[in-house]
Amino acid sequence: MSVSYLGHRSGIPGKHRDGANRVSRRQALRQGSMTGGDLRARQLSHLRASVDLPSEGRKMLDLIGELFPICRSITGAGLRQSLKRVGELIPLATHEVPTGTQVFDWTVPKEWNIADAYIKDRDGRRVVDFRDNNLHVVNYSAPVNARMSLAELRPQLHSLPDQPDLIPYRTTYYAETWGFCLPHRQLESLTDGEYEVVIDSSLRDGALTYGECVLPGQVEDEVLISTHICHPSLANDNLSGVAVATALAQILASAPRRYTYRFLFVPGTIGPIAWLARNQDKVRRIKHGLVLACVGDRGSINYKRSRQGSADIDRAVECVLRSKATPFEVRDFSPYGYDERQYCSPGFDLPVGSFRRTPHGEYQEYHTSADNLDFVSGAHLADSLGTLLEAIDLLESDVAFRNLNPKCEPQLGRRGLLPAASERAQMALLWMLNLSDGDNSLLDIAERSGLPFGELRRATEILIEHGLLEECAKRRQ
Repeated sequence: MSVSYLGHRSGIPGKHRDGANRVSRRQALRQGSMTGGDLRARQLSHLRASVDLPSEGRKMLDLIGELFPICRSITGAGLRQSLKRVGELIPLATHEVPTGTQVFDWTVPKEWNIADAYIKDRDGRRVVDFRDNNLHVVNYSAPVNARMSLAELRPQLHSLPDQPDLIPYRTTYYAETWGFCLPHRQLESLTDGEYEVVIDSSLRDGALTYGECVLPGQVEDEVLISTHICHPSLANDNLSGVAVATALAQILASAPRRYTYRFLFVPGTIGPIAWLARNQDKVRRIKHGLVLACVGDRGSINYKRSRQGSADIDRAVECVLRSKATPFEVRDFSPYGYDERQYCSPGFDLPVGSFRRTPHGEYQEYHTSADNLDFVSGAHLADSLGTLLEAIDLLESDVAFRNLNPKCEPQLGRRGLLPAASERAQMALLWMLNLSDGDNSLLDIAERSGLPFGELRRATEILIEHGLLEECAKRRQ
Protein backbone atom coordinates (compact mmCIF):
# COMPACT_ATOMS: atom_id res chain seq x y z
CA MET A 1 0.00 0.00 0.00
CA SER A 2 1.31 3.42 -0.97
CA VAL A 3 -0.12 6.79 0.00
CA SER A 4 0.96 10.08 -1.55
CA TYR A 5 0.33 13.43 0.07
CA LEU A 6 0.79 17.09 -0.52
CA GLY A 7 1.52 18.55 2.91
CA HIS A 8 -0.60 21.54 3.92
CA ARG A 9 0.25 24.41 6.22
CA SER A 10 -2.18 27.25 6.90
CA GLY A 11 -1.29 30.37 8.79
CA ILE A 12 1.15 29.36 11.49
CA PRO A 13 1.16 32.14 14.10
CA GLY A 14 4.32 34.18 14.58
CA LYS A 15 7.01 32.96 16.95
CA HIS A 16 6.67 35.86 19.41
CA ARG A 17 3.69 36.86 21.47
CA ASP A 18 3.33 40.11 23.38
CA GLY A 19 6.03 41.14 25.86
CA ALA A 20 3.90 40.48 28.95
CA ASN A 21 3.31 36.92 27.82
CA ARG A 22 7.05 36.38 27.29
CA VAL A 23 7.71 37.69 30.80
CA SER A 24 5.08 35.41 32.32
CA ARG A 25 6.67 32.46 30.59
CA ARG A 26 10.09 33.31 31.97
CA GLN A 27 8.55 33.68 35.42
CA ALA A 28 6.81 30.34 35.04
CA LEU A 29 10.13 28.71 34.20
CA ARG A 30 11.87 30.32 37.16
CA GLN A 31 9.06 29.33 39.50
CA GLY A 32 8.99 25.77 38.20
CA SER A 33 5.38 25.83 36.99
CA MET A 34 6.58 24.27 33.75
CA THR A 35 7.57 20.66 34.10
CA GLY A 36 11.10 19.47 33.43
CA GLY A 37 9.84 17.42 30.50
CA ASP A 38 8.22 20.45 28.88
CA LEU A 39 11.36 22.51 29.46
CA ARG A 40 13.46 19.85 27.72
CA ALA A 41 10.98 19.82 24.84
CA ARG A 42 11.24 23.60 24.49
CA GLN A 43 15.05 23.46 24.64
CA LEU A 44 15.21 20.84 21.90
CA SER A 45 12.75 22.81 19.81
CA HIS A 46 14.87 25.92 20.28
CA LEU A 47 17.96 24.00 19.19
CA ARG A 48 16.20 22.77 16.07
CA ALA A 49 15.03 26.27 15.25
CA SER A 50 18.55 27.61 15.73
CA VAL A 51 20.14 25.14 13.31
CA ASP A 52 21.37 26.89 10.16
CA LEU A 53 20.12 24.31 7.69
CA PRO A 54 21.70 25.87 4.56
CA SER A 55 25.06 25.86 6.35
CA GLU A 56 24.51 22.25 7.44
CA GLY A 57 23.68 21.37 3.83
CA ARG A 58 27.00 22.78 2.66
CA LYS A 59 28.91 20.93 5.39
CA MET A 60 27.20 17.66 4.47
CA LEU A 61 28.12 18.18 0.83
CA ASP A 62 31.72 18.79 1.86
CA LEU A 63 31.79 15.53 3.84
CA ILE A 64 30.33 13.62 0.90
CA GLY A 65 33.02 15.15 -1.30
CA GLU A 66 35.75 13.98 1.08
CA LEU A 67 34.45 10.43 1.27
CA PHE A 68 33.42 10.04 -2.37
CA PRO A 69 36.81 8.95 -3.82
CA ILE A 70 37.36 6.22 -1.21
CA CYS A 71 36.82 2.67 -2.41
CA ARG A 72 34.63 1.15 0.30
CA SER A 73 33.23 -2.33 0.59
CA ILE A 74 31.63 -4.45 3.31
CA THR A 75 35.11 -4.96 4.82
CA GLY A 76 38.56 -3.49 4.42
CA ALA A 77 40.70 -0.39 4.56
CA GLY A 78 38.31 1.89 2.67
CA LEU A 79 35.55 1.23 5.19
CA ARG A 80 37.90 1.91 8.11
CA GLN A 81 39.20 5.09 6.48
CA SER A 82 35.64 6.38 6.07
CA LEU A 83 34.75 5.54 9.67
CA LYS A 84 37.89 7.30 10.86
CA ARG A 85 36.79 10.50 9.13
CA VAL A 86 33.30 10.28 10.64
CA GLY A 87 34.93 9.65 14.02
CA GLU A 88 36.70 12.99 13.76
CA LEU A 89 33.28 14.67 13.78
CA ILE A 90 31.31 12.63 16.35
CA PRO A 91 32.23 10.29 19.24
CA LEU A 92 32.42 7.07 17.24
CA ALA A 93 33.53 3.70 18.57
CA THR A 94 34.60 1.12 16.00
CA HIS A 95 34.10 -2.61 16.42
CA GLU A 96 35.81 -5.48 14.61
CA VAL A 97 34.09 -8.81 13.96
CA PRO A 98 36.63 -11.44 12.83
CA THR A 99 36.35 -13.31 9.55
CA GLY A 100 34.51 -16.58 10.03
CA THR A 101 32.34 -15.35 12.93
CA GLN A 102 28.89 -16.89 12.78
CA VAL A 103 26.17 -14.24 13.04
CA PHE A 104 22.82 -16.02 12.93
CA ASP A 105 22.59 -17.70 9.50
CA TRP A 106 25.48 -15.68 8.07
CA THR A 107 29.27 -15.86 8.35
CA VAL A 108 31.51 -12.80 8.36
CA PRO A 109 33.41 -12.99 5.05
CA LYS A 110 37.06 -12.48 4.29
CA GLU A 111 38.42 -8.97 4.32
CA TRP A 112 38.79 -7.41 0.88
CA ASN A 113 41.31 -4.76 -0.09
CA ILE A 114 42.37 -3.43 -3.47
CA ALA A 115 45.42 -1.44 -4.58
CA ASP A 116 44.96 -1.15 -8.34
CA ALA A 117 43.20 -2.67 -11.34
CA TYR A 118 43.22 -2.16 -15.09
CA ILE A 119 42.76 -3.60 -18.53
CA LYS A 120 45.55 -2.76 -21.00
CA ASP A 121 45.31 -3.09 -24.75
CA ARG A 122 48.10 -4.35 -27.02
CA ASP A 123 49.72 -0.91 -27.00
CA GLY A 124 49.91 -0.87 -23.20
CA ARG A 125 47.19 1.75 -22.79
CA ARG A 126 44.85 1.39 -19.83
CA VAL A 127 41.48 1.19 -21.54
CA VAL A 128 39.77 0.50 -18.19
CA ASP A 129 41.41 2.02 -15.13
CA PHE A 130 40.40 1.65 -11.47
CA ARG A 131 42.28 4.88 -10.75
CA ASP A 132 39.78 6.82 -12.88
CA ASN A 133 36.71 5.47 -11.10
CA ASN A 134 36.56 2.74 -8.47
CA LEU A 135 33.23 1.54 -9.91
CA HIS A 136 35.28 0.10 -12.80
CA VAL A 137 36.04 -2.99 -10.69
CA VAL A 138 33.33 -5.37 -9.52
CA ASN A 139 33.42 -4.80 -5.78
CA TYR A 140 35.03 -7.71 -3.87
CA SER A 141 36.73 -9.04 -7.01
CA ALA A 142 39.31 -11.77 -6.44
CA PRO A 143 42.86 -11.02 -7.65
CA VAL A 144 43.71 -11.72 -11.28
CA ASN A 145 46.80 -11.26 -13.43
CA ALA A 146 46.37 -12.68 -16.91
CA ARG A 147 46.46 -12.10 -20.62
CA MET A 148 43.38 -13.03 -22.60
CA SER A 149 41.53 -12.37 -25.78
CA LEU A 150 38.50 -10.12 -25.94
CA ALA A 151 36.31 -13.20 -26.34
CA GLU A 152 37.73 -14.66 -23.12
CA LEU A 153 37.47 -11.34 -21.30
CA ARG A 154 33.99 -10.44 -22.50
CA PRO A 155 32.00 -12.53 -19.93
CA GLN A 156 33.73 -10.61 -17.12
CA LEU A 157 32.73 -7.19 -18.46
CA HIS A 158 29.53 -5.49 -17.29
CA SER A 159 27.76 -2.54 -18.87
CA LEU A 160 24.33 -0.94 -19.24
CA PRO A 161 23.13 -1.08 -22.86
CA ASP A 162 20.18 1.21 -22.06
CA GLN A 163 22.49 3.76 -20.36
CA PRO A 164 25.52 3.49 -22.63
CA ASP A 165 27.58 6.31 -21.10
CA LEU A 166 27.37 5.18 -17.48
CA ILE A 167 29.47 2.77 -15.42
CA PRO A 168 27.34 0.29 -13.46
CA TYR A 169 28.03 -0.65 -9.83
CA ARG A 170 28.33 -4.41 -9.35
CA THR A 171 29.43 -6.62 -6.45
CA THR A 172 30.48 -10.21 -5.95
CA TYR A 173 30.15 -10.58 -2.19
CA TYR A 174 30.39 -14.12 -0.83
CA ALA A 175 31.56 -15.51 -4.19
CA GLU A 176 35.23 -15.45 -5.22
CA THR A 177 35.01 -14.26 -8.79
CA TRP A 178 35.99 -11.03 -10.52
CA GLY A 179 34.94 -8.54 -13.15
CA PHE A 180 35.12 -5.05 -14.59
CA CYS A 181 32.42 -2.45 -15.25
CA LEU A 182 32.53 0.10 -18.02
CA PRO A 183 30.23 2.22 -20.18
CA HIS A 184 28.50 0.17 -22.85
CA ARG A 185 29.66 2.58 -25.52
CA GLN A 186 33.26 1.92 -24.47
CA LEU A 187 32.67 -1.83 -24.37
CA GLU A 188 31.37 -1.74 -27.93
CA SER A 189 34.51 0.10 -29.05
CA LEU A 190 36.93 -2.57 -27.82
CA THR A 191 38.68 -4.36 -30.68
CA ASP A 192 39.77 -7.95 -30.96
CA GLY A 193 43.20 -8.74 -29.68
CA GLU A 194 45.05 -9.67 -26.50
CA TYR A 195 44.49 -7.72 -23.29
CA GLU A 196 46.45 -7.58 -20.06
CA VAL A 197 44.02 -7.93 -17.14
CA VAL A 198 45.12 -7.08 -13.60
CA ILE A 199 43.20 -6.78 -10.35
CA ASP A 200 45.65 -6.20 -7.52
CA SER A 201 43.36 -7.17 -4.65
CA SER A 202 43.40 -9.47 -1.67
CA LEU A 203 40.85 -11.66 0.11
CA ARG A 204 42.25 -12.70 3.47
CA ASP A 205 41.13 -13.42 7.00
CA GLY A 206 40.58 -10.12 8.74
CA ALA A 207 37.50 -8.45 10.18
CA LEU A 208 34.28 -6.66 9.46
CA THR A 209 34.24 -3.12 10.91
CA TYR A 210 31.29 -0.99 11.97
CA GLY A 211 30.98 2.30 13.80
CA GLU A 212 28.73 3.09 16.73
CA CYS A 213 27.98 6.46 18.34
CA VAL A 214 25.91 6.37 21.54
CA LEU A 215 24.59 9.61 23.01
CA PRO A 216 23.22 8.81 26.49
CA GLY A 217 19.91 10.34 27.48
CA GLN A 218 17.95 10.62 30.69
CA VAL A 219 16.46 7.17 30.08
CA GLU A 220 17.89 3.98 28.63
CA ASP A 221 15.14 3.78 26.01
CA GLU A 222 16.78 4.34 22.64
CA VAL A 223 16.26 5.89 19.24
CA LEU A 224 18.27 3.95 16.64
CA ILE A 225 19.62 5.70 13.54
CA SER A 226 21.31 3.31 11.10
CA THR A 227 22.99 3.95 7.77
CA HIS A 228 25.13 1.80 5.47
CA ILE A 229 28.69 2.90 4.79
CA CYS A 230 29.90 0.19 2.42
CA HIS A 231 29.40 1.50 -1.11
CA PRO A 232 32.27 2.97 -3.13
CA SER A 233 31.81 6.21 -5.11
CA LEU A 234 28.04 6.61 -4.91
CA ALA A 235 26.96 9.96 -3.48
CA ASN A 236 23.24 9.45 -2.82
CA ASP A 237 23.06 5.73 -2.20
CA ASN A 238 25.42 5.55 0.72
CA LEU A 239 27.14 8.82 1.41
CA SER A 240 24.04 11.00 1.77
CA GLY A 241 22.86 8.80 4.63
CA VAL A 242 26.31 8.90 6.23
CA ALA A 243 26.46 12.71 5.99
CA VAL A 244 22.95 13.29 7.35
CA ALA A 245 23.43 10.80 10.20
CA THR A 246 26.72 12.49 11.13
CA ALA A 247 25.16 15.96 11.12
CA LEU A 248 22.22 14.71 13.17
CA ALA A 249 24.56 13.16 15.75
CA GLN A 250 26.57 16.39 15.97
CA ILE A 251 23.43 18.42 16.66
CA LEU A 252 21.95 15.99 19.17
CA ALA A 253 25.25 15.69 21.03
CA SER A 254 24.73 19.24 22.32
CA ALA A 255 20.98 18.90 22.93
CA PRO A 256 19.08 18.00 26.11
CA ARG A 257 17.96 14.42 25.46
CA ARG A 258 15.30 12.33 27.10
CA TYR A 259 16.08 9.33 24.90
CA THR A 260 19.44 7.70 24.34
CA TYR A 261 20.49 7.89 20.67
CA ARG A 262 22.43 5.09 19.00
CA PHE A 263 23.92 5.80 15.58
CA LEU A 264 25.18 2.82 13.58
CA PHE A 265 27.43 3.17 10.52
CA VAL A 266 27.44 -0.37 9.17
CA PRO A 267 28.20 -2.31 6.00
CA GLY A 268 24.92 -3.22 4.31
CA THR A 269 23.09 -6.41 5.35
CA ILE A 270 25.97 -8.18 7.08
CA GLY A 271 26.60 -5.13 9.29
CA PRO A 272 23.21 -4.93 11.03
CA ILE A 273 23.09 -8.73 11.21
CA ALA A 274 26.44 -8.71 13.02
CA TRP A 275 25.36 -5.88 15.33
CA LEU A 276 22.09 -7.61 16.20
CA ALA A 277 23.86 -10.91 16.84
CA ARG A 278 26.34 -9.25 19.20
CA ASN A 279 23.86 -6.94 20.96
CA GLN A 280 20.73 -8.94 21.60
CA ASP A 281 20.73 -7.72 25.20
CA LYS A 282 20.39 -4.11 23.98
CA VAL A 283 17.61 -4.65 21.45
CA ARG A 284 14.82 -4.33 24.02
CA ARG A 285 15.83 -0.71 24.62
CA ILE A 286 15.08 0.38 21.03
CA LYS A 287 11.73 2.17 21.06
CA HIS A 288 12.06 4.05 17.77
CA GLY A 289 14.35 3.66 14.79
CA LEU A 290 15.14 4.86 11.27
CA VAL A 291 17.34 3.59 8.46
CA LEU A 292 18.71 6.47 6.37
CA ALA A 293 19.50 5.97 2.68
CA CYS A 294 19.17 8.02 -0.51
CA VAL A 295 18.43 11.24 1.39
CA GLY A 296 20.28 13.75 -0.80
CA ASP A 297 18.60 13.61 -4.21
CA ARG A 298 16.08 16.16 -5.45
CA GLY A 299 13.03 13.94 -5.09
CA SER A 300 10.32 14.23 -2.45
CA ILE A 301 10.64 12.48 0.90
CA ASN A 302 9.41 8.91 0.76
CA TYR A 303 8.91 7.06 4.05
CA LYS A 304 8.53 3.30 4.42
CA ARG A 305 6.78 2.20 7.57
CA SER A 306 8.18 -0.34 9.97
CA ARG A 307 6.92 -3.92 9.95
CA GLN A 308 4.66 -2.94 12.84
CA GLY A 309 3.00 -0.44 10.54
CA SER A 310 1.71 1.94 13.20
CA ALA A 311 4.69 2.26 15.55
CA ASP A 312 5.18 5.68 17.12
CA ILE A 313 8.08 6.36 14.74
CA ASP A 314 5.78 5.73 11.76
CA ARG A 315 3.14 8.02 13.20
CA ALA A 316 5.66 10.70 14.14
CA VAL A 317 7.32 10.89 10.71
CA GLU A 318 3.97 10.95 8.96
CA CYS A 319 2.70 13.66 11.32
CA VAL A 320 5.73 15.82 10.51
CA LEU A 321 5.39 15.23 6.77
CA ARG A 322 1.71 16.20 6.83
CA SER A 323 2.66 19.55 8.39
CA LYS A 324 5.11 20.39 5.58
CA ALA A 325 3.99 22.32 2.51
CA THR A 326 5.74 19.87 0.19
CA PRO A 327 4.72 16.60 -1.47
CA PHE A 328 5.68 13.33 0.18
CA GLU A 329 4.82 9.64 0.05
CA VAL A 330 4.34 7.02 2.74
CA ARG A 331 4.52 3.32 1.87
CA ASP A 332 3.74 0.19 3.82
CA PHE A 333 6.54 -2.11 4.90
CA SER A 334 7.93 -4.71 2.52
CA PRO A 335 10.74 -7.20 3.24
CA TYR A 336 12.87 -5.80 0.41
CA GLY A 337 15.04 -2.73 0.69
CA TYR A 338 17.82 -1.62 2.97
CA ASP A 339 18.78 -2.64 6.49
CA GLU A 340 15.32 -2.04 7.93
CA ARG A 341 14.54 -5.58 6.81
CA GLN A 342 17.06 -6.92 9.35
CA TYR A 343 15.80 -4.78 12.24
CA CYS A 344 12.23 -5.65 11.26
CA SER A 345 12.82 -9.40 10.88
CA PRO A 346 10.20 -11.35 12.87
CA GLY A 347 12.67 -12.44 15.54
CA PHE A 348 13.25 -8.77 16.45
CA ASP A 349 10.32 -6.83 14.93
CA LEU A 350 11.82 -3.52 15.96
CA PRO A 351 9.94 -0.26 15.27
CA VAL A 352 12.37 0.82 12.54
CA GLY A 353 11.22 2.60 9.39
CA SER A 354 13.11 3.63 6.27
CA PHE A 355 13.60 7.35 5.66
CA ARG A 356 14.62 8.25 2.11
CA ARG A 357 13.87 10.57 -0.75
CA THR A 358 13.63 8.73 -4.09
CA PRO A 359 13.67 5.03 -3.16
CA HIS A 360 16.46 2.78 -4.36
CA GLY A 361 16.04 1.53 -7.90
CA GLU A 362 13.50 4.24 -8.74
CA TYR A 363 15.90 6.81 -10.14
CA GLN A 364 17.93 6.16 -13.26
CA GLU A 365 21.20 7.17 -11.63
CA TYR A 366 20.88 4.41 -9.02
CA HIS A 367 23.97 2.18 -8.79
CA THR A 368 25.70 3.94 -11.66
CA SER A 369 28.46 6.49 -12.08
CA ALA A 370 25.74 9.15 -12.48
CA ASP A 371 25.14 8.93 -8.71
CA ASN A 372 27.93 11.44 -8.35
CA LEU A 373 28.55 14.70 -6.48
CA ASP A 374 26.32 16.62 -8.91
CA PHE A 375 23.38 14.33 -8.17
CA VAL A 376 23.05 15.31 -4.51
CA SER A 377 21.86 18.73 -3.39
CA GLY A 378 22.80 20.65 -0.26
CA ALA A 379 19.26 22.02 -0.03
CA HIS A 380 17.74 18.53 -0.12
CA LEU A 381 20.25 17.14 2.36
CA ALA A 382 19.28 20.02 4.63
CA ASP A 383 15.58 19.32 4.11
CA SER A 384 16.11 15.69 5.09
CA LEU A 385 18.03 16.76 8.19
CA GLY A 386 15.41 19.32 9.17
CA THR A 387 12.59 16.82 8.78
CA LEU A 388 14.43 14.30 10.95
CA LEU A 389 15.01 16.95 13.63
CA GLU A 390 11.30 17.71 13.64
CA ALA A 391 10.45 14.01 14.01
CA ILE A 392 12.94 13.66 16.87
CA ASP A 393 11.56 16.80 18.49
CA LEU A 394 8.11 15.21 18.33
CA LEU A 395 9.29 11.95 19.91
CA GLU A 396 11.08 13.82 22.68
CA SER A 397 7.99 15.92 23.37
CA ASP A 398 5.36 13.19 23.03
CA VAL A 399 3.97 13.05 26.54
CA ALA A 400 0.47 12.97 27.98
CA PHE A 401 -1.13 15.82 29.90
CA ARG A 402 -4.06 16.18 32.26
CA ASN A 403 -6.69 18.92 32.15
CA LEU A 404 -6.82 20.55 35.60
CA ASN A 405 -10.26 22.06 34.91
CA PRO A 406 -11.98 19.14 33.16
CA LYS A 407 -15.63 19.94 33.95
CA CYS A 408 -16.75 22.04 31.01
CA GLU A 409 -14.51 24.50 29.21
CA PRO A 410 -12.56 26.98 31.31
CA GLN A 411 -13.24 30.61 30.51
CA LEU A 412 -10.37 31.41 28.20
CA GLY A 413 -11.44 34.98 27.50
CA ARG A 414 -10.92 36.25 31.02
CA ARG A 415 -7.43 34.77 30.92
CA GLY A 416 -6.65 36.83 27.84
CA LEU A 417 -6.17 33.77 25.65
CA LEU A 418 -8.78 34.34 22.94
CA PRO A 419 -8.45 37.92 21.63
CA ALA A 420 -4.85 37.52 20.49
CA ALA A 421 -5.21 33.97 19.25
CA SER A 422 -5.77 32.97 15.64
CA GLU A 423 -8.62 30.62 14.84
CA ARG A 424 -6.22 27.70 14.55
CA ALA A 425 -4.46 28.63 17.79
CA GLN A 426 -7.87 28.69 19.51
CA MET A 427 -8.64 25.24 18.13
CA ALA A 428 -5.30 23.96 19.44
CA LEU A 429 -6.18 25.22 22.92
CA LEU A 430 -9.60 23.56 22.77
CA TRP A 431 -8.26 20.25 21.46
CA MET A 432 -5.58 20.14 24.14
CA LEU A 433 -8.11 20.84 26.89
CA ASN A 434 -10.60 18.31 25.60
CA LEU A 435 -8.28 15.37 24.96
CA SER A 436 -5.78 15.87 27.79
CA ASP A 437 -7.23 13.15 29.99
CA GLY A 438 -3.89 11.67 31.09
CA ASP A 439 -3.99 9.03 28.38
CA ASN A 440 -3.79 10.80 25.03
CA SER A 441 -0.32 12.03 24.12
CA LEU A 442 0.48 15.04 21.96
CA LEU A 443 0.96 12.74 18.98
CA ASP A 444 -2.47 11.18 19.57
CA ILE A 445 -4.04 14.63 19.72
CA ALA A 446 -2.17 15.81 16.61
CA GLU A 447 -3.47 12.84 14.64
CA ARG A 448 -7.05 13.25 15.82
CA SER A 449 -7.20 17.04 15.47
CA GLY A 450 -5.26 17.29 12.22
CA LEU A 451 -3.35 20.22 13.68
CA PRO A 452 0.44 20.51 13.43
CA PHE A 453 2.32 19.10 16.39
CA GLY A 454 4.15 22.36 16.99
CA GLU A 455 0.88 24.27 17.21
CA LEU A 456 -0.43 21.88 19.85
CA ARG A 457 2.79 22.10 21.83
CA ARG A 458 2.57 25.88 21.87
CA ALA A 459 -0.99 25.56 23.15
CA THR A 460 0.26 23.17 25.83
CA GLU A 461 2.84 25.67 27.05
CA ILE A 462 0.22 28.42 27.27
CA LEU A 463 -2.22 26.22 29.18
CA ILE A 464 0.50 25.14 31.62
CA GLU A 465 1.38 28.79 32.23
CA HIS A 466 -2.24 29.50 33.13
CA GLY A 467 -2.58 26.54 35.45
CA LEU A 468 -5.00 24.65 33.20
CA LEU A 469 -2.81 21.69 32.26
CA GLU A 470 -0.14 19.54 33.84
CA GLU A 471 2.14 16.85 32.51
CA CYS A 472 1.28 13.38 33.70
CA ALA A 473 3.79 11.90 36.10
CA LYS A 474 4.15 8.79 33.96
CA ARG A 475 5.63 9.45 30.55
CA ARG A 476 4.26 7.80 27.47
CA GLN A 477 6.69 5.13 26.21
